[in-house]
Amino acid sequence: MQETRSSVGLHVNGRRYELEVDHRVTLLDLLREHLGLTGAKKGCDHGQCGACTVLVDGRRANSCLLLAVAHDGTRVTTVEGLGGEGTDGLHPLQEAFIERDAFQCGYCTPGQLCSAAGLLAEAGADPGAADLSRSGIAEAMSGNLCRCGAYPRIVDAVRDVAALSQADAPDRAPGDGRVVA
Repeated sequence: MQETRSSVGLHVNGRRYELEVDHRVTLLDLLREHLGLTGAKKGCDHGQCGACTVLVDGRRANSCLLLAVAHDGTRVTTVEGLGGEGTDGLHPLQEAFIERDAFQCGYCTPGQLCSAAGLLAEAGADPGAADLSRSGIAEAMSGNLCRCGAYPRIVDAVRDVAALSQADAPDRAPGDGRVVA
């Protein structure tokens, strides 16, 4: 008889978990149903809405499309962990979303925040490839849908945090996601 369950070890929001899960369990279902982390939402369950976006080893991913057993040993960050391990504070993106009123119903907000965090991490890792203009951010975030239409404020919030990040990096021109030679 073929085994239908496997052990999987994940680091989620800075904490190590060892779980025995069915091979068919998605990362989204593992987070929500096994770990009680309900920030990532099940929207379309087909990877088309972005409500389930989390960071897997620092990269944006639709957790509804990922089998948990295929991600043994990875580091996962959900919206609950964006503020950092052991901190009670908010991530700068969470603060900017509040300041800019970049949400209405809030259903997409966790995925938007994780996607934006991934985008800014990508920009930090390879500034020459990042377009942090209004249209560049909108394009990079286009995999995250918002039923309420808060897109302009979401882009504004991401731009605010990008500008703060760029101000901390003296080798970049203001408002430009590229390194100045």
